[in-house]
Amino acid sequence: MTIPACPPPLLALSPWRRMAEQAFSRAAGAPLIGGNDVDLLIDAAVHFDAWEASIGRAQKNVFLENYIIRNDAVGRRIRDALVARAQDGVTVCVVRDWMGCLGSDGGGFWQPLLAAGGEVRSYNPPRLDSLLGWISRDHRKLLVIDNAEAYITGVCLSEKWLGDAKKKMPPWRDTGVRLRGPAVAELVHAFAELWSQLGKPLAAELLQSSGAEAGQVDVRVIATQPSTAGLFRLDQLICAMARQRLWLADAYFVGLPPYVQALSAASRDGVDVRLLVPGTSDIPAVARMSQAGYRPLLEAGIRVFEWNGSMMHAKTAVADSRWARVGSSNLNIASWMGNCEIDLAVEDRDFAAQMEQQYLADLDNATEIVLKKRKVHKIAEAGGRHAGGSSSRAAAGMMRIAHSVGAALGNQRVLGQAEATSLPWIALSLLALTALGLRWPVLLAWPAALVAGFVGISLLCRYVHSRRRNHAGSKK
Repeated sequence: MTIPACPPPLLALSPWRRMAEQAFSRAAGAPLIGGNDVDLLIDAAVHFDAWEASIGRAQKNVFLENYIIRNDAVGRRIRDALVARAQDGVTVCVVRDWMGCLGSDGGGFWQPLLAAGGEVRSYNPPRLDSLLGWISRDHRKLLVIDNAEAYITGVCLSEKWLGDAKKKMPPWRDTGVRLRGPAVAELVHAFAELWSQLGKPLAAELLQSSGAEAGQVDVRVIATQPSTAGLFRLDQLICAMARQRLWLADAYFVGLPPYVQALSAASRDGVDVRLLVPGTSDIPAVARMSQAGYRPLLEAGIRVFEWNGSMMHAKTAVADSRWARVGSSNLNIASWMGNCEIDLAVEDRDFAAQMEQQYLADLDNATEIVLKKRKVHKIAEAGGRHAGGSSSRAAAGMMRIAHSVGAALGNQRVLGQAEATSLPWIALSLLALTALGLRWPVLLAWPAALVAGFVGISLLCRYVHSRRRNHAGSKK
């Protein structure tokens, strides 16, 4: 399949071009940085080889941040590479997500690194003074070497990404990039900012970057934290500015109405909008909810494809042969609003062309979803799927349900067909809960009392914690 030519670009120095650059920078909270070199990495085996080689060359520092780190062959391989560098005096700092790594890297997994002088910190473990704090996760997948080379990706440290030849399960499909150049300093800053939230800040000398140019590629580093929504604003803007095509790949798509409306508006305006997603999820309820959202996309002319392999875990976008995004963020509210995420937006024709060619190659192993006789159908049966993914999608699913219910109760807008079909099930569940409460009130009273008690204790602990912190700050 060939890619049609894009309309000629706007003049580099035109007022409209300057306005677009300004809009991108303000929406994402990320300036455009030139002079970089970016390499596209496909699938986990390539990532693991590159990570191990780069860690082995480290002379000053290694910063690793990942959502899932497992005590398996891959996890031990990368950990041992970190241990070797720490033993040689290299500063090694690791941030693991508490929930993502729960039950995965225990059993003294990190003890060799700690003994060698490395440091490991956990993001957002449960706290009594923040009962709902667990919703926010560190979903980033970042590796920085000597503040000169970095990797941004969707790949976690787990051999699950490599598949299982014995079970005839192919590797997971995932995408990442290797970055060199001035933009690496932004990644160092993003890591250091999160590291300082978890304990003592990094020493100033560990934050220094040379800033030397390594190529001619312009990029933006989009490092988001909970409630910042920088990538959500940028994704909306890309929908509005795409002129010919917008091709998306996402592992856990749960489209919020504003984003679905933006995609639909682009499609109805003649933009070739495509969405590539996995066929299944490790959370069946969220998978069904994602599939229930196909209809408004298909009715707007958006083409939807399901990956036929074991798991499609890539989070990418490419628009008009000139703009692309690769990183850790999924197209759902958990990534947009709730998590720490990191993505690289690349404004370069050569890189965008690579992304488009890879996207077309991926569609050769995908099944297109179509509307037929008022139902959603697959063009062909897809086999070989296996569950996979990360747990924060449950929060995304619940938020989507809450959004639909709120819109219905408040009569805020006309509900789409996919949203409306979920209302009877929600209504029946609430009516069943009502009947249970009327028949056996104690069954609801006790849980309500316990929740109220826990919330009260949490708020009191938060107050005491804040008072102590403010008092300590006033003494300095």
